[in-house]
Amino acid sequence: MSILVVLIPPRPRLGPAAADSAATASSGTEFSYVLSPDGLSVGAQGRCAASLLPRADSVAAVLSDCDVGWHRITLPKAPRAKMRAALVGLLEEALLDEPDVTHLAFAPGASAGQPTWVAAVHKPWLASHLAVLEKANRSVERVVPAAWPDEIPVGHFSEGPEADGSTEQMNLVWSDAQGVACLRLQGTLARTLLPGQGADAARWTATPAVAAPAERWLGAPVIVLSAEQRALQATRTLWNLRQFDLAPRHRGARALRDAWLRWLSPAWRPVRWGVVGLLALNLVGLNLWAWHQRGAIEAKQQAMVELLRKTYPNVRAVIDAPVQMQRETESLRAAAGKPGENDLEALLQAAASAWPPDRPPVEMLRFEPGRLTLAATGWTPEQVAQFRSQLRPAGWQVEFDAGRLTLTRAAGGAA
Repeated sequence: MSILVVLIPPRPRLGPAAADSAATASSGTEFSYVLSPDGLSVGAQGRCAASLLPRADSVAAVLSDCDVGWHRITLPKAPRAKMRAALVGLLEEALLDEPDVTHLAFAPGASAGQPTWVAAVHKPWLASHLAVLEKANRSVERVVPAAWPDEIPVGHFSEGPEADGSTEQMNLVWSDAQGVACLRLQGTLARTLLPGQGADAARWTATPAVAAPAERWLGAPVIVLSAEQRALQATRTLWNLRQFDLAPRHRGARALRDAWLRWLSPAWRPVRWGVVGLLALNLVGLNLWAWHQRGAIEAKQQAMVELLRKTYPNVRAVIDAPVQMQRETESLRAAAGKPGENDLEALLQAAASAWPPDRPPVEMLRFEPGRLTLAATGWTPEQVAQFRSQLRPAGWQVEFDAGRLTLTRAAGGAA
C-alpha cells in the first residue's frame, strides 16, 4: 500500500506574512513530499505544487513541530457533538489564539474522565493547506504532528533558517511524557530544560546537515534522519488531527477505506498471513472430513450390498440395495401368504379397530394398493376426528371428503 506524505510548510510568525497566516496557502504553494511504496521505506521525494504531487493509495499531512501546541487536561464527559465546546471551555485561558481560530484534537484512545493530551493548531492556516490539497484531488485522510508527547523521550536536531553548521543555528525538538518543546541551542537554556536521566535514555536523531555539530553538543552519537524520513516515521502514530469541523467528509465510506488500507499495511502482514493460514487449514480440514464421510457412506453402502447378497443369493446384479431388498422381502411374504402393511387385510383391520360403535357396517369400499376408501355418509365431524385420532398413533393417515374416508399409510409411519 503506497502512501504520500505531504510536509505542510511551517506557519509564518514574524514579518508581514504572519499578519494573514490563513492566506499563506494558495494554488502556487509548493509542498515537500515523500512517496513510500509500503509505508516503511522512501521511494521518492521532492518538492512541487499540489497539482503535481504523485498519486498514492493514501495521503497523510505532517505538521512541523512548532505549529502544534500541547495541553494536558482531563477529558470532559460530553457528547461528541459538544466535545469541542467542552474542550474550549477548559482551555480558553491557556490558548494563545482566539478559540474561533484554534483547532483542537484529543489523543487517540482518550476516555472521558481520564487525563489526556489535546493538540491545538491554527485552524484557518491548516484549513487553507488542506483546501489546496483537496482542490488538487489529493484527499488528505490524516494530519499528524511531527512530534507528540510520549513515554519514550525523543530528541531531534535540525538546522535553522540560516544554518551555517554551528550549534547556535540549530534547533532541538524534545518530546517526552511531559509534552513537546522546541528549543534553540543558543546559551544554556536547552541544557537546563533537558532532564538529565531522561536525556540519557532518549532516542536522538538529527538531520544530515547538523549531525556532526549535534554530536559535539550532545557528546554522544545521533541517528541521521532527514526531514522526509522523519515525516514518514510520523505517519505511523495513531494521532489524527482531522477531528470535529476538520474531519473528512463521507465518514462511513472513508472509515471503510481506511480500515481496508490499514488491513493492507505492512504492520498487518502477520495478521493477513495468519488469516490465510487459518482459511487454508479449514479448507484442508473440510476436505479431510468430507473424504472421511464419503468413505463411511461407501462402507455402509457396501455393507448393504453384502447383506442383500447373503440374504438373497439369487440376486445377481445389485443396482439399488434397499429397493431390491424390499422387493425380495415382499415376494417372500406374498409367497408365504402373509398380508403386508399395504394389503387389504391390514387396511381393513386398521379401519375396524377405530370404527365408531354407533355406526352401521360399511356400505361401500374401494381398495387400491396401500389405499382404502370407505363410505362414511352421515358421519359427524366428531366421529371423523375420533376416527382419525385413534389411527394416527399407529402411523395411518385419514382424509375425509364428500362423505368418504380415505385411509393410507402416513409417510414414515409404523406398521
